[in-house]
Amino acid sequence: MSVPLLLTLVAGSATFIGAFLGVLGQRPTNRMLAFSLGFAAGIMLLISLMEMLPAALHTPGISPVLGYGMFMLGLLGYFALDRLLPHAHPQDLTDGTIKTRNLRRTAILLTLGISLHNFPEGIATFVTASSDIDLGIGIALAVALHNIPEGLAVAGPLYAATHSRRKAVFWAGISGFAEILGGLLAWFILGSMVSPVVMAAVMAAVAGIMVALSVDELMPLAKEIDPNSNPSYGVLCGMAAMGLSLTLLQSSGIG
Repeated sequence: MSVPLLLTLVAGSATFIGAFLGVLGQRPTNRMLAFSLGFAAGIMLLISLMEMLPAALHTPGISPVLGYGMFMLGLLGYFALDRLLPHAHPQDLTDGTIKTRNLRRTAILLTLGISLHNFPEGIATFVTASSDIDLGIGIALAVALHNIPEGLAVAGPLYAATHSRRKAVFWAGISGFAEILGGLLAWFILGSMVSPVVMAAVMAAVAGIMVALSVDELMPLAKEIDPNSNPSYGVLCGMAAMGLSLTLLQSSGIG
């Protein structure tokens, strides 16, 4: 198995951590969940805007029109998909206002929504790791961090509705598998048509997807989960941690 595919597998599997927390009743605090989402957003924003997009634009054969065009395509494509999805967030499912009979339907809708969100994340992880393994590790970390509360969001209400740990973990695992499926698709497609120009174009589009995901989903969700905290703290810490790690890698000659 290739390293980029392995990183995608690890990131997608993090959903199970949240699922097990949801069925074991050991739920992390809202502040911790909110900080982890902000931290993941910070990592994604820094890598997308400071590493992936510039690398794509400096690839021989990529014009600024194509590079920025693909970036905008990623942004618009994400927002178009996001508007078509059912929206239910972890806070909606854990604040005690949803009746038990509605929990199963709500959690299944959330599974669908999260799965469709996770699919491009799997592509993003694979493409980034294929271009730069160090950046790929950073993206895999960010994705894994915010997959934990997603797994919790699906498993918690399903367990409350069905009283079955197996079903709760299974449905949460489905949402994580969508991410692995995205990585597998990227592996099959890119494996037969890899070229620097194609990889750079895809990387620019993926950068757009991750910027939109961070701004439209992760940061608002962090604020929703814990209204008393400022998600900017997590974002800034994520950016600082990723920037420091990239600086150390480059100064040591590894990156």
